[in-house]
Amino acid sequence: MGMKKTVLALGVGIAVGYFAKQQLDQVKKITPEKALKQAKETFKKQGPISGSWIYMQPQAVEKNGLLYNAYRGGVTRNLDGENKQYEFYVDVDTGAVIDSIQTA
Repeated sequence: MGMKKTVLALGVGIAVGYFAKQQLDQVKKITPEKALKQAKETFKKQGPISGSWIYMQPQAVEKNGLLYNAYRGGVTRNLDGENKQYEFYVDVDTGAVIDSIQTA
């Protein structure tokens, strides 16, 4: 009977540890909403923004030989009477804008 309790306690301990690690990993990562907010703040330094979007699922992005896990998003800005669209990638772990390009 003692061996069954030991095995059960070990199993419960492993399960609790696994779920705790999952929760801690999620806490470290930035939500898509927060990533979009930080990216918009970065773009607003150069002028007003009229629209924005972000994909909710992160994807792998390679930049300068480094691999990042990043959210892909975009903003629209009105410059000189024209709408200009920019796409960007935000690092899931730090919230930093990794890359941005003008698309239209």
